[in-house]
Amino acid sequence: MKLRMFMGVFLAGLALFAVTASARAEEKLKPFILGAEPKQGDLAQVVAATKAALLGQGFEVVGSYSPYPNAEVIVVTSEALKANAAKSDFGGYGAIQRVAVTKVKDKIQVSYTNPPYMAAAYRMQGNLMDVKAKLEAALGKQQEFGSAKGLTEKELRKYHYTFGMEYFDSLGKNELAEFKTYQEAVAAVEAGLAAGKAGVTKVYRADIPGKEEAVFGVAITKGKGADKYIMDYIDFNDIKSTAHLPYEILVSGNKVYHLYARFRIAISFPDLSMMGSNSFMSIMSAPGAIKDSLIETVSSGEKK
Repeated sequence: MKLRMFMGVFLAGLALFAVTASARAEEKLKPFILGAEPKQGDLAQVVAATKAALLGQGFEVVGSYSPYPNAEVIVVTSEALKANAAKSDFGGYGAIQRVAVTKVKDKIQVSYTNPPYMAAAYRMQGNLMDVKAKLEAALGKQQEFGSAKGLTEKELRKYHYTFGMEYFDSLGKNELAEFKTYQEAVAAVEAGLAAGKAGVTKVYRADIPGKEEAVFGVAITKGKGADKYIMDYIDFNDIKSTAHLPYEILVSGNKVYHLYARFRIAISFPDLSMMGSNSFMSIMSAPGAIKDSLIETVSSGEKK
């Protein structure tokens, strides 16, 4: 009798676990979260308060920049983010989270990337729910945004915008250069960013513990791949997706990579239409322009 009761409880527990796991797998995720509305202050004051709140929750601010007027992007990492990145293939892309302070008319919006969404999109080992909780504690939460319906974790882990467009692991198209060693690759990226080649400069660097891997955030200021050029076309909703920026360069081993723009932009703007005004077609030159700029930045290596 006791064995039957035990087995009944055990099987019921398994069933509940399966239902819970299935529900979480079907939960719709969106790329960004709108934080609490700042009480008062101008842009600079809100940026300072936002950085202080992030530090208070244990985040490390690795860089910040203004991609265009009335906007500031703050980039953070943490021990939890770096540990998860160390366990994930090309995990450097998920080693940071981006926080944006944007003045829109007479109001200031504080927004940030949604860690579980990015963890799934970048095929990370963990879902970063703990990081999300800390960001919410620091910055508050009004709503998730960036996609009307959202995407499930399963959809994100195999995401590409449409037929013929790149996936997260389309590595052949993502390579920028190859060097003899990891050290040479990192040095070339640092030197290229310091020189401002092709209008590309350094916003931040985060090193992944226990791996020959580092992620760099870069400001792109020239041409049809420039941050402002792209966002002027596609960031047209009332709630701004400024935390899409900045772009990344990843050094992993002796190779330098980027996420091809038709993936990197689409993952932040999954609802963007293919044709018409404010569409992917309006920035059709951006993917090639971004790659060309980044190749020039690391041009002392073997070009891809």
